[in-house]
Amino acid sequence: MANHAAHAPHDAFGEPEPDAHVDAITGADARAMRRAVELAARGLGSTSPNPVVGCVITDAAGTVVGEGWHERAGGPHAEVHALRAAGEAARGATAYVTLEPCNHTGRTGPCAQALVEAGVTRVVYAVPDPNPQASGGAATLRAAGVKAEGGFLEAEAAAGNAAWLTSVRLGRPYVTWKYAATLDGRSAAADGSSRWITGPESRADVHRLRAEADAVLVGGGTLRTDDPHLAVRGVEGATQPLRVALDTRAALLPAARILDDAAPTLLVVGEDADTRHLPGVDLLRLPLHDGRIAVHDLLGRLYARGVRSVFLEGGPTLAGAFLEAGAVDRVVGYLAPALLGSGPAALADAGITNIARAVRLDITEAVRVGTDLRITAVPVPEAVPTPTAPKEH
Repeated sequence: MANHAAHAPHDAFGEPEPDAHVDAITGADARAMRRAVELAARGLGSTSPNPVVGCVITDAAGTVVGEGWHERAGGPHAEVHALRAAGEAARGATAYVTLEPCNHTGRTGPCAQALVEAGVTRVVYAVPDPNPQASGGAATLRAAGVKAEGGFLEAEAAAGNAAWLTSVRLGRPYVTWKYAATLDGRSAAADGSSRWITGPESRADVHRLRAEADAVLVGGGTLRTDDPHLAVRGVEGATQPLRVALDTRAALLPAARILDDAAPTLLVVGEDADTRHLPGVDLLRLPLHDGRIAVHDLLGRLYARGVRSVFLEGGPTLAGAFLEAGAVDRVVGYLAPALLGSGPAALADAGITNIARAVRLDITEAVRVGTDLRITAVPVPEAVPTPTAPKEH
């Protein structure tokens, strides 16, 4: 990631006015907070297990005097970067932060106290911190005489921090399922060939999304059919995600592309799998149920390793297992302007037997990427299936 900004004072955001229903926030407040949301996004893929956070500091005239974002876990938080950029100009200033300033000492000190010591007199934050170990920053600020206001543009900031917020709430990583298909929903031709359904622009876009995730996940079928590499290419400064491969019988060959040193790799196998032909490979052994690994067992173990977001690139069977387990939080589909008429569908059995049980989605974005269409959607909360037992794959 690039270094944090230390800009000369400026006040040109180029941002739209706040939504009409937000009547407690000024146009200047909205522009500053939206800039903080933009800055926070620069940390995607580099801050786990911490959240992404952006901070903008303005003086009494509304001029930006400092900006920053949380760049990496263990490094200074967004507020500290912004305060360093602001220097003495922070005294009497307003700080706009996408997440309630933290109130605890971990690898870094409490940001709430740093803001107090810098002489900031007003703090506007978007999302209250749901982490009980770090919350309470607003109360600390108010106790020190700082005006602290929360909930401004909360939905916009929360959307940018969805992975971390979901992981805190559910105790498992946030899962994005990505697929590529023709307009008639085929992920490959009848002979199994699938390169390339989508165009080069879509493939480059996938690397951008990989770079924003902590882990990229595929199953045994994809390993055998495609021999995927899964490392990020063409994204400057990207932190390579953990490549996770599900291979219950450890049938992976030592020459597989996923085992090179371009990015870290974790091979998930059954408890009794023979892995003697894979010396030095990082292994995660999990119990099998009817020959398969339970989705939530896997996600729980990844969470314990600090993984807060998973980019699911497996085939239709693995996607169906995750969907039936209620473990898909976002869907990103790349639709190519092509028709095949036969061949595997993008999604296999997900335990849905009638139209009433269909997983309904809310489309949050639809954009053209090269010759393809990228659709992003999230499950409608009422439609997310609640599994009675973890789905296995």
